[in-house]
Amino acid sequence: MFFKQFFEKESSTYTYMLGCEETREAVLIDPVASDIEIYAKELEQHQFTLIYTLDTHVHADHITAANLLRERFHCKSVLHRNSEVSCGDILITDGCMLKVGNLSIEARYTPGHTNACTSYLVGNMIFTGDALLIDGCGRTDFQQGSAGTLYDSIHKQLFSLPDETIVYPGHDYKGRLSSTIGYERLNNSRLGQNRSREDFIKLMNNLNLPYPKQIDKALPANQACGSISQL
Repeated sequence: MFFKQFFEKESSTYTYMLGCEETREAVLIDPVASDIEIYAKELEQHQFTLIYTLDTHVHADHITAANLLRERFHCKSVLHRNSEVSCGDILITDGCMLKVGNLSIEARYTPGHTNACTSYLVGNMIFTGDALLIDGCGRTDFQQGSAGTLYDSIHKQLFSLPDETIVYPGHDYKGRLSSTIGYERLNNSRLGQNRSREDFIKLMNNLNLPYPKQIDKALPANQACGSISQL
């Protein structure tokens, strides 16, 4: 399997490219519009055909490249059906499976940061978007977020995975690339050490974070899969 992690500096977003080295088919998870030429160069260099873009949720801090990539490479955009967008080509639910050559991608519904967050399990790797971060988790104070729901999602869908499962988050602000389920279950500052659901909700409800800088631009654009022309 081909794997590459990209980093978009302005929003500290991680994008992931996975590819089947037999069929030369590839997928991008959480691509950012401003980095489309970087992805195109990588696809060309490895002679990959992009067949899917997977957004873990409708983002509020950057504009997705889903529409630009669809126009350029004729790939299909994938979102959870609760995203309430009409632009998605494939609207998935919990447990849906996608095939990329000989790669199997399992969708795990992990709402709480938003009501449509989905994590993607590929072998021993879990791509968690903004649900579970390294030593943290996504905020829960907008886009139909819910601290209690996020707690339940992480414990049911993520912390139930084997300890050695590698966690690849949607963001990191300290340059860390990955973690493991075992490490986060034990050490995560918001969820580790068996923090109770009640304590987690209290913690999240008192964060008082500023809204993302690009939310007024990014959110409506991403509701159109990144198509600014439709705004």
